Amino acid sequence: MTIKTRFAPSPTGFLHVGGARTALYSWLVAQKLGGEFVLRIEDTDIERSTQSAIDAIMEGMEWLGLDWNEGPYYQTKRFDRYKELIAQLLEQDKAYRCYCPAERLDAMREEQMANGDKPRYDGCCRGLAEQPTDVPHVIRFKTPQTGEVTFSDHVRGTITTQNSELDDLIIQRTDGSPTYNFCVVVDDWDMDITHVVRGEDHINNTPRQINILNALNAPIPEYAHVSMILGDDGKKLSKRHGAVGVMQYRDDGYLPEALLNYLVRLGWSHGDKEVFSVDEMKNLFSLDAINKAASGFNTEKLLWLNNHYIKTSEPAHVASYLEWHMNAQNIDTSNGPALTEIVTALGERVNTLKELATASRCYFEDFEEFDANAAKKHLRGVALEPLKLIGSKLEALEDWTLDNLHMAIEDTAAELEVGMGKVGMPLRVAVTGAGQSPSLDVTLKLVGKARCAQRISEAVKFVSARINS
Repeated sequence: MTIKTRFAPSPTGFLHVGGARTALYSWLVAQKLGGEFVLRIEDTDIERSTQSAIDAIMEGMEWLGLDWNEGPYYQTKRFDRYKELIAQLLEQDKAYRCYCPAERLDAMREEQMANGDKPRYDGCCRGLAEQPTDVPHVIRFKTPQTGEVTFSDHVRGTITTQNSELDDLIIQRTDGSPTYNFCVVVDDWDMDITHVVRGEDHINNTPRQINILNALNAPIPEYAHVSMILGDDGKKLSKRHGAVGVMQYRDDGYLPEALLNYLVRLGWSHGDKEVFSVDEMKNLFSLDAINKAASGFNTEKLLWLNNHYIKTSEPAHVASYLEWHMNAQNIDTSNGPALTEIVTALGERVNTLKELATASRCYFEDFEEFDANAAKKHLRGVALEPLKLIGSKLEALEDWTLDNLHMAIEDTAAELEVGMGKVGMPLRVAVTGAGQSPSLDVTLKLVGKARCAQRISEAVKFVSARINS
């Protein structure tokens, strides 16, 4: 048997964190067991489904690297199949037409709730001998009135529901469109889905869907219902917690593998291990090891992971994602160091690629003014002589190498009989505009000889003007 899992989002918004984790878990099951992963767009809610949401889901999946083997399938393109099977159930007396007006159903529901009963359809039309087709109606599935539904959930263990607790759910609306619970069943059957991984909010749907599968003589897949994700404040993760859509994390400067690593740990663990490569996830992940308790989202932990991946990944890999942020911040990288050099030099100093792009601007374009605090502290009168001397030494260099740059700074300090800081700090502010940067030799190397000469000259003018003011 080929293992097949699926991710089946509704295209009514972006790919959110909870959906991305579900997709990841489903993808990992298929990857680990040599199976296939299906992408299915559940767009039966025609009024709320949008093409922009479909695009956002696909973009998020592609950015995360969760590639699918089949799909995307669209439920709206499978209506003929659903109607064929609904007709079959009617013919087999496993479904029936219901003519109850909305007013009757509303009144019944209110009375049941007033009495403290669970709202449910009372089966009024279940035994009707006459079922005209030209009168407005819905079609309901005939839920067995005795017995029980039992299934083994990979996360929650054995779950049993008495059929007497279930009512006859609607499988086709008055307008002829099939409902979610029916479409899901048919899709999972037709697509040979063996494992269904989804949120805990679908637990109550599962016994209903199993009853329909049984009525269709279809195999029952294995289920895993994962718990919700909570925000830092312990409440259900939502927009108020900041970035919820997956692509917002791309925009905020996260690497996809950092987000994947963080998401896989929201409910699953393997000993005390915190950092997992994608290959390690594929080898170690297990549905049976998922914790059924809700998981809390911790932004600081995600930032830590992102910094780890920026520092430890191949510079070329990080640079490929950094390029997007350089473009987003309108930084022209055609005249400056290679982005791999930027990653190597500044990667350990930042938590996000967005920060990295901002911090590297001075290596690609000139700044209009020095940071006020840095200039006040380091571009004083005593900096004039060191700046002039280091400027001349740097200008004389034929080979712009790290060793030569370091030697020029040391020689300047020795010649002036001052500490390295008396040369280094004014020089750092002069060439970067700010008081912080990687080591000076690396900084000078990245800025380049021509830009260094120009900026030191500007710093000398700045200090001279300050002396004479």
